[in-house]
Amino acid sequence: MQLAEFDFDLPEDRIALRPAVPRDRARLLEVAADGMLADRIVADLPGRLRAGDAVVFNDTRVIAARLLGRRERDGNVARIEATLHKRLAPSRWAAFVRPAKRLEVGDRIAFGETRERACSLSVLDASVVEKAEGGEVILEFDLAGGDLDRAVELGGLMPLPPYIAGRRAEDERDRFDYQTIYARDAASVAAPTAGLHFTPELMEGLVRAGISTHFVTLEVGAGTFLPVKTETVEDHRMHGEFGEVSADTAAALGAARAAGGRIVCVGTTSLRLLETAAEPSGFFRPYSGETRLFITPGYRFCAADALVTNFHLPKSTLYILTCAFSGQETMRRTYVHAIAAGYRFYSYGDACLLWRI
Repeated sequence: MQLAEFDFDLPEDRIALRPAVPRDRARLLEVAADGMLADRIVADLPGRLRAGDAVVFNDTRVIAARLLGRRERDGNVARIEATLHKRLAPSRWAAFVRPAKRLEVGDRIAFGETRERACSLSVLDASVVEKAEGGEVILEFDLAGGDLDRAVELGGLMPLPPYIAGRRAEDERDRFDYQTIYARDAASVAAPTAGLHFTPELMEGLVRAGISTHFVTLEVGAGTFLPVKTETVEDHRMHGEFGEVSADTAAALGAARAAGGRIVCVGTTSLRLLETAAEPSGFFRPYSGETRLFITPGYRFCAADALVTNFHLPKSTLYILTCAFSGQETMRRTYVHAIAAGYRFYSYGDACLLWRI
């Protein structure tokens, strides 16, 4: 398949810079297995499911992974922006930096607060220990473990996607807006954005409707924003992301399926992880490890019966996944309808409910 098959034109005014308020008032475009479309809102979701269905969420928490700092060398100062994307050790992170050409192995970078250093947690100094391709470096911080985590939380900014950060500054609202209400362990540098639509009231509505809720964890990396650069889709290689499906969750989802319930994944991250953990029979095993699963048209789904997901970038791995789930022609018509009907796109945008073909 050629990457050009997954391209489309999106007017810039369709890119959402803020989420809907309240979150569950975002629009929801339901796409039936036969390709029929229905305009709804996210709060309608419990009524679109049935008792016995199981909804699966990714409970990862986004860290304030975007760091601004200064590199001083021989009296020269360079402003550096780093986005942490993979923890390698208690004091060591892989990061994408700009401008990478200003850094050399051995350089020291002072991140966070550089004037008032009475509190040691305001000090986020790091050394460049390795440079890789594509603007990636390995940073060794002076702090480690929980102390480093707290310093990053204090001194860092929420890592908004480029299509938002390039159009407005990050602010305190994003600390709440770019985090799901059920986020637990801090490990991700991008939000599982379909989950941003869920409110306490919507979660309660699912339970009242007899729909069970379950949580898995996939640590979303900055690689989720990396474009597909190969002309042929099959030549693309996915970045690895660590995920866990507990034994209790695997058993509960298996029991729901055995009783006739449908598995509804909230977000492509939970879907990719469950597909990694699924047996060909459609049941699940506990899982802990990396997944590099790249889902393209022709993939045989074993885990998910339905998917709640946002509207994605053209030629992205996420849009390609939705084409595999609902069909390329159906998704083309879905996006044409969404653009014409004024749906809002990307991380802070509206959602769709896809039923598997």
